[in-house]
Amino acid sequence: MNINERVDLLVRLGEYCMANDEALRAVKQRANAQNPWFSPAFIDLALQNIAQCFLQRGLLEAWMKKYDLPAMLPAPKNTGIVMAGNIPLVGFHDFLCVFISGGKAIIKPSSKDEVLINYLAQKLIEFNKEAAAYIMFAETLKHCDTYIATGSNNSSRYFEYYFSKYPNIIRRNRTSVAIITGNETEEELDLLADDIQLYYGMGCRNVTRLYVPEGYDFIPLLNALKKYNYFADFHKYKNNYDYQLALLIMNHKFYMTNDSLILTEGDSVFAPVSQVNYSFYNEPKTLAESLQRNTDVQCIVGRSFIPFGKAQSPSLTDYADGIDTMQFLKQLN
Repeated sequence: MNINERVDLLVRLGEYCMANDEALRAVKQRANAQNPWFSPAFIDLALQNIAQCFLQRGLLEAWMKKYDLPAMLPAPKNTGIVMAGNIPLVGFHDFLCVFISGGKAIIKPSSKDEVLINYLAQKLIEFNKEAAAYIMFAETLKHCDTYIATGSNNSSRYFEYYFSKYPNIIRRNRTSVAIITGNETEEELDLLADDIQLYYGMGCRNVTRLYVPEGYDFIPLLNALKKYNYFADFHKYKNNYDYQLALLIMNHKFYMTNDSLILTEGDSVFAPVSQVNYSFYNEPKTLAESLQRNTDVQCIVGRSFIPFGKAQSPSLTDYADGIDTMQFLKQLN
């Protein structure tokens, strides 16, 4: 398959994701049954973002033009991809990079997100049988030319050990933050609530720490977050909420809550599910410079940064950990 055929195939996949036929609806139900954290609404959102932000012809053509990709590779390399499973189809972008560059993707999906990625890969092969030469799944990844692995800080140490002899991209835990001026509109706070709570707050692009000015009034934000109060009906989320709340109470820590999310002052950019940390700042420029150097921060949300409500809608060039995956693959080939 040449690059134009691959683009045609991806565009068709995007159209299929938006069509939402009976077979796809059944697959989404299976994915939710396998992993209850993948709610139907969030699976729909992930598919919509992939279709609209990744699989549009104009976007794909502009993206591949930036890298001056060849029409075909004479000897495509095998790239092993270890995918995460914290949110639906979180590993799709890595697969997309390998596929559009002309390489062969050997995929080890997360046990939490096997159903969706397998189904989309099979749809590509169904649309064009030649795609089978570019997409494979494996329980263990061996004898690949290069590796892209995403996991926790703990698993990344194993990835570094096993894949150190090969060109690799290894990703660790990351999270996102928001800088608030105190002058946000109701609409901006409503969008910030999405940045915090979409996918139950489990993505690396979810905001888990807020930086607010001294004397900030949290009430409007807590009210905006009430649109996610229905999370309390999901037992897995509610168990997390109850546990974190109990810890704060037993340790006599100050907290605020709207009965579905806890806000508490803390130094860590990371926060458990159902909780967001906050801290106060005085010098916004110094704060921004510090956060931009922080390797734990995936993205910064705010008026001068990623717009409110856009954290979970990355573009093709919003590479995880700031590592240009396409440039990495181009150099390899």
